[in-house]
Amino acid sequence: MDDKPRSILVLGGARSGKSRHAQSLAEGMGRDRLFIATAQAFDDEMRDRIARHRADRDASWRTVEAPVDLPGAIRDHGRAERILLVDCLTLWLSNLLLSDADLDAAGRSLVRAIAETPALVVLVGNEVGFGIVPDNALARRFRDAAGRLHQDLAARCDAVDLVVAGIALRMKPPAR
Repeated sequence: MDDKPRSILVLGGARSGKSRHAQSLAEGMGRDRLFIATAQAFDDEMRDRIARHRADRDASWRTVEAPVDLPGAIRDHGRAERILLVDCLTLWLSNLLLSDADLDAAGRSLVRAIAETPALVVLVGNEVGFGIVPDNALARRFRDAAGRLHQDLAARCDAVDLVVAGIALRMKPPAR
């Protein structure tokens, strides 16, 4: 019986090393690699971040941009021989929030897409629940939506890793 996880959720704070850890996991799975990017380059600083992330991946990676329709990208590109690396859920959720989308419905759609894809999936997200309660309604709405999304994905994913200071801790073991 194969005891390797089909889906892994990687959480951590900003600059924690979660993207590097997720990329390493994906590269160790020995499949056709597809990076699903959710970032949008609205300013020079974000363009630089995107460029750095691209430079970290070698030519074995293809990239698809899905700033809003992440479930659709997973459905469209999920293949049995493929690993999908989604980076990051936090930016995706921000994009949805700014477009006034139904965040709960989008989260349910994402969970369904992950459950239905034949591909292996590694998801990256910022853990935002360790800080203080935000002082404004928009930030509280975002924090609450991220918490719900991460809980739903953690329940669905076979494995969950928490990354702090570049060190990964497996929080949920692979399903057997």
